[in-house]
Formats: sequence, structure tokens, C-alpha cells
Amino acid sequence: MEKIRNFTFSVYTENNVGILNRLSAIFLKRHINIESMTVSKSEIDNVHRFTFVVNISEIQARKVVGQLEKQIEVIGAFYHTEDEIIYNETALFKISSEHLYDEDIQEKMKFRRAHIIAITERYFVIEASGLKDDIDNMYEKLKPYGLLQFVRSGRIAITKPKMAISELLKEFN
Repeated sequence: MEKIRNFTFSVYTENNVGILNRLSAIFLKRHINIESMTVSKSEIDNVHRFTFVVNISEIQARKVVGQLEKQIEVIGAFYHTEDEIIYNETALFKISSEHLYDEDIQEKMKFRRAHIIAITERYFVIEASGLKDDIDNMYEKLKPYGLLQFVRSGRIAITKPKMAISELLKEFN
């Protein structure tokens, strides 16, 4: 049996109503859980990029790309291994202001890409970015301070090598 591992999918599409539903249905039909998903503009006007992270085999990844590319609005779909991409996540941690001057929190922020982005009388908000494990570790370290709220983004990723989509997108523009 083939090894199950993380794959990051980059799907370039036209920005049409219902496209997210059609793309996510492809994963659903194959009983693949989406670990993370983000959508943004791409480097070309009127083209959006969906980034999905899933744990599957490479054989499944190839089949999913084939299904994704059958969608009319999809310009191109690709899958990437962890070593083929540069990626990041962002998280916000809302903590009671009573801990604002706690030296432990200040110390924890020094060793991560984290900083305070808002302060009020009742709370302050820390923004942190990094790999999934970095965000998970920060969460565990801040949890004892009574997180009032926590939210994280999905993965954002770019490929290390030039993607074949670059030429397709030039034609689309």
C-alpha cells in the first residue's frame, strides 16, 4: 500500500459562484478530509487560487488532480509534496489584559514570529505565523493563560520550482 502523506493542492480557477462547492465535492466523493483550505487572488487578474491540504497517497493525489481539471472553471490543478513548497499559517490569540505584562508570555513571543497587534482594557491580541507545528506549539503554550479566542488560517503556499501554470495564466490574461 502506498504511503499516506500531506499533499498541498494548488487549483487555479475563474471566480464563479459555486466553484468552492464543486471543488470540495471532489474530495468528499473520494472520502478525503480537507485539513486546510484557503482562497485568494492569484498573480493574474480574474484568476483565483484555491489551496487545499489533504493526507492521501500520491496515486489518490493524481486522481484528484484529474477530477479537479475536469471542472469547466478550473484553469489548472497541481499537487505538491511538503519539500516542493514554501508555506505558512497565521493565527490570532486573544488573551485577557491581566496577562499583558506577564514575562512568560513576552518570552514565548521572542522565539516565534509573534507580536501584539491590538490592546484594549479587557484583552490583547497576539498574531503569530509559522508552520503548523509552530502554531500548535504556541497554542499549547498560551492555553494556560485562558485564551478568550483563537483562530488560525489555512495554509498559504508557493512552489519552489516554477509552476507550469505560469504559461497558461499568461495566455488567459
